This record gives sequence, C-alpha cells and structure tokens, in this order.
Amino acid sequence: MAGLNLLKLVDRIDPFNKSAKRPRKSDGSSRYRFRGGVELQPLPLIRDAHGQEQNSLLTKKLYQCSILFDFDDPLMDIKSKEVKRLALNEIIEFIGNPKTLLPESAYSEIIRMVSINIFRTLPPNENQSYEPEDDEPFVEPSWPHLQLVYEVFLRFLESPDFQPNVAKKFIDPYFTLQILELFNSEDQRERDALKTILHRLYGKFLTLRTFIRKYINNIFLQYVFETDRFKGINELLEILGSIVNGFAVPLKAEHKQFLLRVLIPLHKPSQLIQYFSPLSYCVIQFLEKDTSLAEPIVKGLIKIWPKSCSQKEILFLTEVEELIEVMDEREFKLISDLLFRQIAKCVSSIHFQVAERALFYWNNEYVASLIQENIKTIMPIIFPPLYRISTEHWNRTIVTLVYNVLKTFKDTNPKLFDELSTRYKTDQTNLKKKEREREELWKTLDRLQSAKKK
Repeated sequence: MAGLNLLKLVDRIDPFNKSAKRPRKSDGSSRYRFRGGVELQPLPLIRDAHGQEQNSLLTKKLYQCSILFDFDDPLMDIKSKEVKRLALNEIIEFIGNPKTLLPESAYSEIIRMVSINIFRTLPPNENQSYEPEDDEPFVEPSWPHLQLVYEVFLRFLESPDFQPNVAKKFIDPYFTLQILELFNSEDQRERDALKTILHRLYGKFLTLRTFIRKYINNIFLQYVFETDRFKGINELLEILGSIVNGFAVPLKAEHKQFLLRVLIPLHKPSQLIQYFSPLSYCVIQFLEKDTSLAEPIVKGLIKIWPKSCSQKEILFLTEVEELIEVMDEREFKLISDLLFRQIAKCVSSIHFQVAERALFYWNNEYVASLIQENIKTIMPIIFPPLYRISTEHWNRTIVTLVYNVLKTFKDTNPKLFDELSTRYKTDQTNLKKKEREREELWKTLDRLQSAKKK
C-alpha cells in the first residue's frame, strides 16, 4: 500500500508525465489588501422596508459590502463573510427589480463599493511557464465575493432607469483604465465577467469609446514588443471583434492603422494559439468592410511568417484561406504572386502537416476557382515543388494530394502544364550536368595538388 502511494506521489511531481497536473499555488489578491478587525452584523431586509428606509438600508449594506476579508484563511471571519455574501445577494435582487428606482446618490455609493472590491493589486504570476493543458487553472480565493460584486455592477449598468449622464461623473477614464488592467487577472472567471462589463461600458458611454480603443491598443503593443505576458488578450480581442463589427464604412485611417500596426504584429508572439480565433475574426472583419486591405494584410502576414514553428505556420495558412474566401477576384490577383511563393515554401515543408494544410487549399471550391482564373501566374510558381514532391516526399498522403493538384493543373491548362514539365526536366538535367562538371573540376584540382607535392 505504501509503495502504491509512493508511485502516485511520483506521478504527481514527474515533469514528464503528461497526465499529471502541476499544482499551482492559490495566492489570492485579498492577502495584499485585507483590512481585518471588523465584524459585520446582519441588517434588516431591504424588501421589508419602504420609501426612504429602503435607500437608507441600501447605503448601509453597500458600506458593509465595502469591507474586505482575507480568503487565504478559510476559517477567518466566517460569520462576517456570510453577512457580506447575503448583503450582496440582496443588493443584486434589489437593483435587478424592474420596479426599483435608484436615487442619484446611490450611483456614487455603488461605484465606490465596486471600486473598493475589484480594484486591487493582482498577485504576481509565479509560474511564467504556465501550460493550460498541463497546469491546474488559477482560482482567485476571494471569488465568492468578487463574483457577486461584478453581478451587482452588471445589474446596475443594465437597470432600465440607468442614467449614463449621472454615472459618467464616477465612471471616468481612470475608472475604465483600472477595469482594463484587471484583464491581466489569472482567474478565467473574472476575465469573463470583465468582458461583459466592458461591453456594457463601451455601449453606454460614448465618450469613453476612443479611450477604450486606445488603451487596448497600448496593451497589445506592450504585449507584442515588451512583456510578452498578458492574460486577457483573448478576451480583449473578443470585445474588439464586436467593436470592429460596428465600425462605419468607409473605415477611418486610425482604424486601418490599428489593423496594420497592432493586429498584424499580434501574430508574432509564441502564444498565438491561445487567442488565434478572435484575432483572425477581427482581421477578417476589417477585410469584409474594406477589401482593398487584402494586399497590406497578406504582405504583413508574409513578412512575419513563422519559419521554425509548424503549429503557428498551420494557423497562418488557416487564416490566409479564410481571408481569400472574403476577397474578390481583383484583390486576389494583386496578391497571388507573393502569396503563392509562400504557399510553395509551405508545400515543400518537411513537416507533413504544414504541407498537407497548404495542399488543402485546392479542396476549397472558391479558392480553387480563383487559382484557375489566375493559373498562368500561379502554376509556374507552384509547379516545380509539386513535381519534385511527387517523386521524393516520404508521406503517401502528401504524394496523393500533390498528384490531385497536378491533375487539376493538367486538366485546366494542358499546354502550360506540358511546357512547365519540359522546362522542369531540362532544368534538372542542366543542374545534374553542372554538378558533374563541378565534381570533375574538384577531382582535377586534387590531382594537380597531388602532383605538385611529388
């Protein structure tokens, strides 16, 4: 029995055991801001009061909910934590009631309570090599209260009688900046709550929209060119997808600049797979609104095309195919030469999944039709690597796909196919001839060197 327990322990700490989850220390943010020494007492229910008594009770309960507790010690202040939890639930119910009319004085008190609870120093990320598949997710210990505070704020923003003109006195750029910085929280649940909150702020406060976009811009640039660390990139891109979807046409110059100088460089970091889907969606949204962006987008992607990471290369190929599906024939023609020189390199990749993903382009009917319309430009570029692979590649699946593409080329333009086939064979013959001449030259030099020594 002892031996079995020892084996289980070894499995837990074995770094090469993929099935084992590496435990993470739950270092909650409450330890950095615990006030302590306060015992909360239950107050009467708001729903049992009437008129001004309700507003007075709401103020008192909001004050109670502004008291912070240490959640790293689950046995500390149990009674007070429960009083606060019940008060938060009651406030949620009160604000969410359609018949509730919040006085203007309650706006500052609600936002003050929310600010005290959620704005905090985030715990340091002690595990910089965090892997979602191998490590247990971080859990914020104070989440039982934080979750309810976020719900209070959301109900407040969504209440039917919400007055943005009153709230903007307290929800200003500094408040919004602190909301955006919280997206670096390691707790996925908190980032999801923040995503909903930021959506509502962007929709209700028109004066904050430019600030929000610019600060998201700064977060992305800092992530790409300085820190390479920020937990909420995926969530911010999801929000940005909705924002881009609402951009008016024609696009403003600042929006195009954001695409080319921020979104395209976001493809560079090694963690691209963690936020690839919303990033790709944003880029495609831009292209759908302005197809003339096809050329700068493709040029930008090819400029930073991965050379040693096959996983990222497959993602690039996937995104480019989605971009082609949005292009018209004119835009595709402009980028066909540059793009298919890169596709030719991918087809020649020794990593079979990269080659396979590139060859799948011909399985897409719309992409295949565009290739056929530009066959005279594309076939001379892609033909040599295809012909070479058909005789040299080690993977049978790749060889089969190559034969299918070559057959399509031959059916589409037999004359050009024969010309390119003849030219390829001639080039190969000349290349072999040059190699033989080079070998003969070296042999001659060796003989002359040997004779000179004698």
